[in-house]
Amino acid sequence: MHTELEAVQQQLQTLRRQIELYNYQYYVLNDPSVPDAEFDRLFRELQRIEQRYPHLIAPESPTQRIGATPVRAFAQVTHDTPMLSLSNAFDENEVKAFDRRISEGLAENPVEIEYAVEPKFDGLAVTLRYENGILKTGATRGDGYTGEDITHNLRTIKAIPLSLPVEKTPRLLEVRGEVLMLKADFIQLNKAQLQKGEKPFANPRNAAAGSLRQLDASITATRRLMFFAYGIAPNLDVLVPRDTHSAIMSYLAGLHFPVAHECTVVQGFSGLIAYYAEIAAQREQLPYDIDGVVYKVNALAQQEKLGFVARAPRFALAHKFPAQEAMTRLLGIDVQVGRTGALTPVARLEPVFVGGATVTNATLHNADEINRKDVRIGDTVIVRRAGDVIPEIVSVVLAQRPEETQPFVMPHHCPVCGARAVRLEGETVARCTGGLFCPAQRKQALLHFAARRAMDIEGLGEKLVNQLVDNAIVRTPADLYLLGIAALANLERMAEKSAGNILSAIEKSKQTTLARFIYALGIRNVGEATAKDLARYFGNLNRLMDSGMEALLQVRDIGPVVAQSIVDFFAEQHNREVIERLRASGVSWEENTGIAFEPVDNNAISGRTFVLTGTLPNMTREEAKAEIEKLGGKVVGSVSKKTDYVIAGNDPGSKYEKAVDLGITLLDENGFKKLLQSIAQC
Repeated sequence: MHTELEAVQQQLQTLRRQIELYNYQYYVLNDPSVPDAEFDRLFRELQRIEQRYPHLIAPESPTQRIGATPVRAFAQVTHDTPMLSLSNAFDENEVKAFDRRISEGLAENPVEIEYAVEPKFDGLAVTLRYENGILKTGATRGDGYTGEDITHNLRTIKAIPLSLPVEKTPRLLEVRGEVLMLKADFIQLNKAQLQKGEKPFANPRNAAAGSLRQLDASITATRRLMFFAYGIAPNLDVLVPRDTHSAIMSYLAGLHFPVAHECTVVQGFSGLIAYYAEIAAQREQLPYDIDGVVYKVNALAQQEKLGFVARAPRFALAHKFPAQEAMTRLLGIDVQVGRTGALTPVARLEPVFVGGATVTNATLHNADEINRKDVRIGDTVIVRRAGDVIPEIVSVVLAQRPEETQPFVMPHHCPVCGARAVRLEGETVARCTGGLFCPAQRKQALLHFAARRAMDIEGLGEKLVNQLVDNAIVRTPADLYLLGIAALANLERMAEKSAGNILSAIEKSKQTTLARFIYALGIRNVGEATAKDLARYFGNLNRLMDSGMEALLQVRDIGPVVAQSIVDFFAEQHNREVIERLRASGVSWEENTGIAFEPVDNNAISGRTFVLTGTLPNMTREEAKAEIEKLGGKVVGSVSKKTDYVIAGNDPGSKYEKAVDLGITLLDENGFKKLLQSIAQC
């Protein structure tokens, strides 16, 4: 028995030291190393053991005081009325037990109790002391009895009144509330931090605490902080409501203190649970972070009757949401290949309950994020899951890193097909270059290949492509030209007539243009316009396939990134094999020498930039565009100083007006036709 007691004492000592360390990191250093859920778990474990062995409870235990010791950089303020923390509940049973204790404590069972309810802000608790209507001091909660004097910093927050906007004010009014940073302001702050080359803040609470506890108030003034009142210290002044908490909140709102719109009053246990569900549903849309809701007995007389326990009021409870952050171990890193060939690292985790669900995978985004966070296999990591957002690794607990871990290196080849994985300049992700044959990109490649502006295979939509791929009938675009009636007719919702129509569309697509075919290949960064430029310049697919960077950079509007994409695509032998199979199946187009080898005679359209706007009376925009491009011109979508001509039809809109402002030559359909005729007569 003696040995068991010693073991319990050792466990208590370890828990107390760990909790005190986390308290120090969270409240003093503003640099928490573990998520709130892990702290709550340890605290509840300490409570459980002390309840079982009450004779081992020590005055220095974290359960016997409210918070952490304040830093000594600020003057200390003793709270006349302690700023107590709240007991926590994590499920409905604990809330039901709370409601039952309230009823029993008031001897009013089974009458439903009236509760004031409000969001539980995730910020920094402060108290504001007003004397004769003037803000005199402001302090942090600190350990609940002694806080830090941060009056100068609090005065910089515009939401906090410096004087109360009424003639008759209480001689003394102490307002309790929360300083926090709104989500939008937090995003802007971190952008500024990164631009200055400084470390971004971990979350809005961390940012608010760090901003509020600056020794230089001018720094605090540059941060957009917000304040919400949630109560007052006990007050007997006749001007202050003395009946209900909700009346006090209305009184504070009348004094121009910000009060959360979500504060309200409910009846009994059912009202508490309904409010919890309502706020949980709104959580992601709220402008500030919350980690739960707070329930308070509304009648002040009932609050007084219920009283307090060692560290919290009996009449109030914090009902916390499932933790959005939790700690677990990183078991491995897999690299997935997306529909567009992007390689994405995915963390495989030791299962952990976070955000209301058990999480085993989390996104790592890309190689830069892995390097920035220094994530390694075997690490203990903090995982965040908010709402329907994909779980992600927020940070690494470096203190728990095993010695043998190594930095993770992204693969240089696609883990699905083995093709080279390349990361182009200016992009954050590496991509597989096996676009025509990589299984991960198969469906996307086929849909793009069959698109109207590519090979224009009518009827080959997403549902049919899914069936063809899922049933292993088609693996590459070349397999489309080997399909027969039997293979198609056996598919879901595909009768013989429908199958015949698809086969006819595939057969028709064999006669195409070089530009369409190049576009259909789905080369990264090669859109429809670039495909036309390549076809016009090279005139021959083999010449394009064998071209290097130097030749490609001679093509109009092609820079190093696009040129590298083309080189990488044709460097994959499997891509070339698919192209040869397509040609062998009868896919063909008209080829020529190309303008690179036989320059087009100079004319009024060659090398010029056109914009089409409005509706032309006798020709479509596509027809006009084809005429321009045939003669070496270029059609773009917007008007700029580089535009040479604007062809305007009926109802031309803002493009016409901009062309007039810039003095750009305007042509109607007749003027455009005259321009074409003048070139034909040359």
